[in-house]
Amino acid sequence: MQKDQLFMLRPGFFKESEGPFYCGDAVGVEGLLSFFPQLRSAVDVHYIDAPRPRAAIVALIGEENQSAPVLVLGADQVPADAGVEIRSHQGVRFIDAPDQIRRYLSSQYGVAQVS
Repeated sequence: MQKDQLFMLRPGFFKESEGPFYCGDAVGVEGLLSFFPQLRSAVDVHYIDAPRPRAAIVALIGEENQSAPVLVLGADQVPADAGVEIRSHQGVRFIDAPDQIRRYLSSQYGVAQVS
């Protein structure tokens, strides 16, 4: 079975001469990974550079979908939570909303859910 692929921006990036910055959208996802480190074994986590184009993401889900964080679902993955909002690009399914990524990871891998 192909693992899910989670892409997040590497913290400490610069925008022109300003920074360093971190991705605010990734903080909650990173927190979930910290609370439940077993998720790092279940999912392939990739930290990528902020400047676009983000080649690793573009190669999987297209230039128009290169925001981060983004979770690209493994080909054989059947979401445990049917309510998770999943998008697709040329047959490749992905989740690009941080709250939906956390919801998917929590339900898919049996860790605690947000209250």
